[in-house]
Amino acid sequence: MIEYIKGELTEVTPAYAVVEAHGVGYGLNISLNTYSGIQNKKEVKLYAFESIREDAHVLFGFASKQEREMFMLLITVSGVGANTARMILSAMSAAELCNVISTGNEKMLKTVKGIGLRTAQRIIVDLKDKIATSAIAEEMPAGIVVQAAAVNNEVRDEAIGALTMLGFAPAPSAKVVSAILSDNPQLPVEQVVKLALKQIK
Repeated sequence: MIEYIKGELTEVTPAYAVVEAHGVGYGLNISLNTYSGIQNKKEVKLYAFESIREDAHVLFGFASKQEREMFMLLITVSGVGANTARMILSAMSAAELCNVISTGNEKMLKTVKGIGLRTAQRIIVDLKDKIATSAIAEEMPAGIVVQAAAVNNEVRDEAIGALTMLGFAPAPSAKVVSAILSDNPQLPVEQVVKLALKQIK
């Protein structure tokens, strides 16, 4: 098992990062919260999770152990795969998710694209006790300050690219992202994607 990858961040989008370590470039799927934590950095350390399927070996990277732990808990829930778990951790931070689960806030979970009432209830029922016993909530670092991106078009293109990588069609993604940016032109890309995840059909 790969515990973490530490090296130079050679490429990063809101959904994907490439870290070069000892001449090897590792491609890792990341959440928006990890993107917030590593953008504008040269050297990074990402905690890894390897998803091994018949057709592919996929690496997921996390800026903190706590986020990886939440991801690993989420994928133990029936009906929640790796991409859905990443979607949830893109819509809210690991600390926010802990709070949502521990307070039984299924309405908040349902705002995440692809999470219906049954899945939200299952996540809460399955993970409430696990979170309490793991003491993961107390380990959460303070929220990361998000820096506003300067170029609107760049933000738009990155947001659409991230949504496409998360499995959404480019056309509806572009429509939702454009609408969000016309109302809030100063939003950073990760916030645009978070809002889009709640609105996109």
